[in-house]
Amino acid sequence: MGRVTHVVTIDEAARRIGENLELVELVSANSDNIDYGEKIWVDDGTEEGTTTFTDRGIECLQELLADIRTWKGGILGFLRAEKCHPDVIERPFLARNMRSARRSRGK
Repeated sequence: MGRVTHVVTIDEAARRIGENLELVELVSANSDNIDYGEKIWVDDGTEEGTTTFTDRGIECLQELLADIRTWKGGILGFLRAEKCHPDVIERPFLARNMRSARRSRGK
């Protein structure tokens, strides 16, 4: 297997897959959700650093989000299971996400 020579920032990864940045941040916060080595923390001199993804890491995000949307409770259920703060769970982007998921399932 070759070495990774290219990564993209988390905001660019979210843009490429057409997802909300905050949702991608929440879903990828648990490193167990992305294949090992596909999410890379970059020390940029700040306390927070920068989260980046390999091409495979972006695919993992897409696959995970698609899978989560099929689960009972969908994104909201996932965030509750991950014990996200209630204020985060109720943010408007999630409400939009939930509505569009229901529409796509015909509910």
